[in-house]
Amino acid sequence: MSDTTDSNGTSGSNGAGDTDGTAGTDGTSGTGSADVTARTGSSAATDSGSAEEATEAAAQSQLSTAPVEEAPSGPKLSLFGWLRWFWRQLTSMRVALLLLLLLSLASVPGSLIPQRNASPFRVAEFLQNNPKLGPVYDRLQLFDVYSSVWFSAIYLLLFVSLIGCIVPRTWQFVGQLRAKPPKAPSRLKRMPAYTTWRTEAEPAEVLGGARKLLRGSRFRVADGEGSVSAEKGYLRELGNLCFHLALIVMLVAFAVGQLWSVEGGKLVVKGGGFANTLTQYDDIKSGALYDYDDLDGFGFTLEEFHSSFEESGPERGTPRDFRADISYWEGADGPEKKASIEVNEPLTVGSSKVYLLGHGYAPVVTVKDGKGDVAFRGPVPFLPQDGDPNLTSQGVVKVTDYQDAKGKKEQLGFVGIFTPTYGIDEVRGPHSTFPGMKYPAIFLSAYRGNLGIDTGLPQSVYQLNQRGMEPFETEDGDILRQSLRPGETMDLPDGAGSLTFERVERWATFQISQKPASGWALGGALVAIGGLAASLFLQRRRVWVRAYAGGDGRTVVEMASLGRSESAKVPEELGTLAERLRAGAAPLPSAPERDADDGPDDTSDHDDSVGPSADDDGPRRS
Repeated sequence: MSDTTDSNGTSGSNGAGDTDGTAGTDGTSGTGSADVTARTGSSAATDSGSAEEATEAAAQSQLSTAPVEEAPSGPKLSLFGWLRWFWRQLTSMRVALLLLLLLSLASVPGSLIPQRNASPFRVAEFLQNNPKLGPVYDRLQLFDVYSSVWFSAIYLLLFVSLIGCIVPRTWQFVGQLRAKPPKAPSRLKRMPAYTTWRTEAEPAEVLGGARKLLRGSRFRVADGEGSVSAEKGYLRELGNLCFHLALIVMLVAFAVGQLWSVEGGKLVVKGGGFANTLTQYDDIKSGALYDYDDLDGFGFTLEEFHSSFEESGPERGTPRDFRADISYWEGADGPEKKASIEVNEPLTVGSSKVYLLGHGYAPVVTVKDGKGDVAFRGPVPFLPQDGDPNLTSQGVVKVTDYQDAKGKKEQLGFVGIFTPTYGIDEVRGPHSTFPGMKYPAIFLSAYRGNLGIDTGLPQSVYQLNQRGMEPFETEDGDILRQSLRPGETMDLPDGAGSLTFERVERWATFQISQKPASGWALGGALVAIGGLAASLFLQRRRVWVRAYAGGDGRTVVEMASLGRSESAKVPEELGTLAERLRAGAAPLPSAPERDADDGPDDTSDHDDSVGPSADDDGPRRS
């Protein structure tokens, strides 16, 4: 419209009419009109361009799969808000499971890469054989996985996450225990398990019988208006809490066991002894916080070692019995006691346990030098070859105090194989055919020179470093090799001496360990299994019983049950309870009745078309 009417009823002109009406009276109004027109045209052009750009952007957004970036509209979090958000994420079940998975994955390098606390020689060998990769592993603490910063961080975060999960759930569970079972819903018929019948018994009598029945079935019972509420299965949540608490106990026990534990090994030949001091161990490792002054004061002597093997049949050579008879003492002046150590039956002395790990043979040899003097005499343990059940063993006899016929001091080394029951073939050469000592023999090669013991570098007593050694040779120029039976002698060339194979003794290896909190770890594992079983096999469920006078004056009894999860046991349990309750509130013969949903005070929601029949014999699923 070009004309408008003001509030007084007079007629006036709006923008376009005024421009046309004043063009002849004001010489400048034409210019003004042109300016207005130009500005209007420019504005229209801008609006048209904006509309085209918006249309193009909308079309591009339909073709693109990139997510739309929208600025967050919520309020910014404060420092306390971020800390609260982080705590909620850390204590969520999702993060706890993720941390548990990360802990499992972080343990993998510890089983694939040699660890410094368990095998320092293998770590040194790895570093020597891998000059580029070894230092990288060392910087990443892959040789000390279980004490590394990143493993400890995962461990501690999991520990905190479990505590954060348990504390609020514990308070929630306590609140549930203190609360009464919820009152009966107005329409019990809608419950998954439901049954109803009519009886001549009074409502109060029915409810009293229901109360007694449910309490006798270990339900927690609460009274309502014309109804009884009961709940059972609280052990499910208790089992869940016990499972998580047991995990924390196990984590603490493992941490204590790692930090304050000590474990060492010792090989003892029959007749030899051991005292529980640091210098007596063949190898020993301990936790970061363990003090070797806390080693228990005791010692023992290996009196006899017994072993037996299957003699014939398809299981020939299978071990049947291992037993080490020892005499031990506690303290400096403790009385000597007799004991036997068997596999998985350790000796407990103080807080230490002595386990029997392995066994083998130790040939007793006597070495004489070039002047006929005894340079070495004693048993030399030979170690079984890996994977050989018949105990084919390798060993080295090292003689450091030796003089040749001219009085020149040298060192001797004898590398050999011991077979408790001799056998030989073209493929394996000399080997044992049975682990028992039926036909013992030893095969030796002799060397002379420098054993390298004086360099101060550690070396194995079961290996011969041949770098500074040269073999004895026969007249034909071959390396001197000879097989010996007990009582036989090997003579060295040019009067250099001899070695006599005297007899064979037995040896056994023992592990002495001191691990605190092992009982706590075992107890935590058992509680965790029990808690997990309770959380998986128990179910939280509720039962309601309502009794009221029907329209015909008879008592209507309703029973319903509800479980936290779908289970066939819920209606079965309700059926059992209903049968027991009917013993005191017998149902009437079949007769027409109202819908059981029609309670005594609920007349507005009656639905008489779907009520159960009076001869309903048990629970049903709705």
